[in-house]
Formats: sequence, C-alpha cells, structure tokens
Amino acid sequence: MLQLFSSGLLSLWLENAGVNAKINPSTLLTWQGVPVFMLPKATEPSVENTLRQYLQQLTAQGMLTANQGIWIQSGSTLLINHQGTVPLPAASLTKTATTLAALETWGTKHQFETLISATGPINNGVLQGDLVITGVGDPFFVWEEAIALGNSLNQIGIRQVTGKLVISGNFYMNYKFDPQEAGQLLQLALNSSTWTPLITSQYLQMRKGTAKPQVVINGGVEVATLPNPYQVLLLRHRSMTLIQILKQMNIYSNNEMSEMLARSLGGHQAVMQIAARAANFPPEEIQLVNGSGLGMENRISARAASNMFMTIQRYLQPQNLTIADLFPVSGRDRAGTMETRHIPTGTIVKTGTLNEVSALSGVMPTRDRSLVWFTIINRGTDITRLRSQQDQLLQKLLQRWEKPLEIPMAIIPRTDTANASKYLGDPGRNEIASKTVKVN
Repeated sequence: MLQLFSSGLLSLWLENAGVNAKINPSTLLTWQGVPVFMLPKATEPSVENTLRQYLQQLTAQGMLTANQGIWIQSGSTLLINHQGTVPLPAASLTKTATTLAALETWGTKHQFETLISATGPINNGVLQGDLVITGVGDPFFVWEEAIALGNSLNQIGIRQVTGKLVISGNFYMNYKFDPQEAGQLLQLALNSSTWTPLITSQYLQMRKGTAKPQVVINGGVEVATLPNPYQVLLLRHRSMTLIQILKQMNIYSNNEMSEMLARSLGGHQAVMQIAARAANFPPEEIQLVNGSGLGMENRISARAASNMFMTIQRYLQPQNLTIADLFPVSGRDRAGTMETRHIPTGTIVKTGTLNEVSALSGVMPTRDRSLVWFTIINRGTDITRLRSQQDQLLQKLLQRWEKPLEIPMAIIPRTDTANASKYLGDPGRNEIASKTVKVN
C-alpha cells in the first residue's frame, strides 16, 4: 500500500511535501523486481568539507569511520552518503520500522480493544463469579485507563467480585508483559482504597471530577489457559488511537511499547518484511532481533532509516497528518529524548541510544534545500559527546542551507498527540455492552 509504484507518484508526493523536484524515469532501476532509486548526487564543496571535518573529528576521538553511517537527501537529490547503505547497530531507530509496520497494518485510527466479561450474575452490587479481562495487545493501558475502567464497572453496578480477576489473551498494563503482574496492577487500580501514592499521583492528573473506583476482587488474580465459554460481555474498552500511541512511544522511546506492538504485528521478522517492502529498500539493509532496538544485533542502514521516515510522511499526508504527529519536534516537544538536545528548531527526529551507539534520524526544514531528510548512526562510547556533535553537524548544515522563513505546512503537527494527559482515562472509550448479567 505504501510503495512508490511510479515516478509520477513520487513527483506528486515531493511537490505536496514542499520539495520542488523533477523525477526522470531514467533515475529508477529495478532491484529484484522492486523499484529503487538511483539518486543524483549534488556537489556542494562546503557541505562535503563539513562532512570531512565531522568524520575527522570522530577519527581523532578514536572511532573508525567505517562504523559511522550518514545519509542525507533532499527530494530526489543525494547530498551526503557515507556508509549509507551498510546496516549498522541503530538502537531505537528500530522503532521507526515498528512505527511504519504498525501504520501499514492497522492505520492511524486503529484502537486496541480490551473486553471485560463476567461469569456470573450481578446482585446488589456484587458480581457472583469471575471478572474476565481479555486483551489484544494494547501497549498503552496504564493507571489512568484502569481507573476509568473501574468507574465504568461501578456505573453498571459492580462494586465487588466474589470470584477472581481472570486475565486472558495479550493483556498488558503499565508496560508489563507478564499477565499475572499486569492483572495484579489492574486489581490495585480498580479499588481506590488500596491505592499507593504513585496511583494517587496519576489520578490527580486526570480530569477534574473523575470518581475514584471501588471494585473489590475477593478471589485474587488468575491467568486463564483456556477461554471460558460461560461468560457474558460487560464492557468494551478501546485504547487511544494508534497515532496517539505511536507519538508517546517515540517521544519517550519506550522499549516495552514498541516490543508489544512488534509482537502484535507478528514479531521482528514481520516488522522487517513490512518495513522494507513499504519503504522500498533492499531487505538486507534491515536486520532486527526485536521491535524495540535493544541489542547491538538490531542493524539498519542510514538510507533505510531515512526511507522509512519519508514513507511515513507520504502515508500520513492524505489523512491531513504529518510526521510531526508521530515523532518529537525540536523546540516543541521538550520531554523524553529531547530534553538535552540542541537540534535546529522545527526538526522532527527519532533518536537511538545504546552503550556504544548514538543514532539520529529525521527531517530538517531549510530555505535552500527545502526538506532535508537525514540519518546519522555513530558507533562509539562517549554518547553525550556524540549527541552534541550530531546536533552541531545539523546546525552547520543549516547555516549552509539557511533557515526557512517559516516551517513548511508539510511537517507542522495537525493534532495534539504529544499531550497524552488530555486523552488518558477518557471514559468515552468504555462502551457498556450489558447492564444485567445472567449466566445459566
């Protein structure tokens, strides 16, 4: 769905993205039956000198230039390529692949549905049976969501459960994979008399007037091995939209959320295949062992990372969204991975960090080169210094190409996806399925 089937489609996309470029069909070639680009290389001595100085600086710090990957392009023009097609340890740039695969599979409006059922009747506020939670992989079910769920249970008349809280399917809470642990956290959240100071602090960030739930589970938590056929659906809980979830994942580079999404997509192999096909780059340029980027075995080429960014932007545009709705924007999103960075204002990025890796990918608006798509992957141990040097490289390039008079509409965020507190715990996402439960 996301592939570029013709040079005409690419030209249209570039024009809509604010890039004035003419694509000649002769610049396309076929790689194993898949169209890929042979980008014309621009010659800018000052830019090449900036790159040379940057690499010399890294060499002086004891780093091998072969371990540094850089790919920078504007429209159909390649500006900088140093080891750009070599897959290198890319840390959390892996989340760009997970993001693309999730969009390709589910779409921006997708919501993960968690079902809440009962195995007995409700009499005088007491559910005489088990309360069953069936999850389908919601990666952003946290305290606020659980509190809102508890209030919905109170609304349909449940304040006590004589049986157990039964966890079924892929139910996660507070980024915990273990269903027993997730269930115990949910049990705590449903009963405000057992709240810890942490839960209370999260509750105080919810909308003013939000009630405190009171659902007592008498039988503890149990993880189901087989579905119980004798249960009646009470509630459908729908997650925040996928685009809201992805923005939070990328701002904070949340490993657990990314891995949960990857598992729901079919695992890291599926993420690789979907991303390479959608972004139209050779599959050997992405080698993953998980969906989060943890581990040096996760390798992505700088070119592939930039291709994924550009593909995501093209996918979002017809939906009146931009890549800024999915990734942090310098000067606007100051939390998470952006706290200590000095990246040019208006630049949209995804960072990646391991003990020996610092990576940065995104798009920078300029006056002379319009939107500049870049990826920098460094292999070294002084992460703080590497980050600073990446920021300085972008600043120097911006001096060469000049700041735009205004940020292009093509990369201005269209939604307030960064402010999760406005959406977490929304009771409107809990749909009541049945108010009276009778089980034979």
